[in-house]
Amino acid sequence: MDQIKAAHTVIETITQMAQEQRPLMLRVVPEDEVHFWTHYPKKDARDKHCKSRWYYHVHAPGTRDVKEHGHFHLFLHRTQLPEGLEPKVWPPQGEDAKAHVTHLICLSIDTNGIPASWFTVNRFVTNEFLYPADVMINHLSDFNVDHTQEDDCVNRFVTAMVALYRDEIAELLKQRDARQAELFAEHGDTAFEKESGVEVLSQIPIDLDAKINGLDLA
Repeated sequence: MDQIKAAHTVIETITQMAQEQRPLMLRVVPEDEVHFWTHYPKKDARDKHCKSRWYYHVHAPGTRDVKEHGHFHLFLHRTQLPEGLEPKVWPPQGEDAKAHVTHLICLSIDTNGIPASWFTVNRFVTNEFLYPADVMINHLSDFNVDHTQEDDCVNRFVTAMVALYRDEIAELLKQRDARQAELFAEHGDTAFEKESGVEVLSQIPIDLDAKINGLDLA
């Protein structure tokens, strides 16, 4: 999906959500009671064709920006990468890890259901198979969650947001690796684990209006 098509899809899905008066978070989490840290959906939203996936969760108060409602974690499946490609860092469980995924990016959503920021996280946060930024950047176009069993509007919105912000995500992944290199110099192998004390490695705010206005959508 190119940027122009992605921009139109983002506009279309946001408009649909507004017209239906069902903001993004209410299409993902229950209205009555939201449990902190729980994955929504429970077993993640998995594309039936390519195995890309997402889940959304809400942090407990005091652990994220007060303006954030929650955020998406977005993943590629290892099968979307070249066969036999060695991870930079393995999960402690190795090949026995529960999910054979590599984390792409996080998409933060504010309390009005509007995209607020992109950010990357340290390996231990999602227990991913960590691959270098250049590998992830080369496969950004392979991320697609249009065909999960969850809300179609949410699926299409998430896929389009990654396509629209491909350049920014690439830069964040490079910054992620640079920050990890700094942590490795200080902590050794624990740089990628909880012992490092560092969860967020790179982050940028989202100004969706400015982004779309900067494109020629005619």
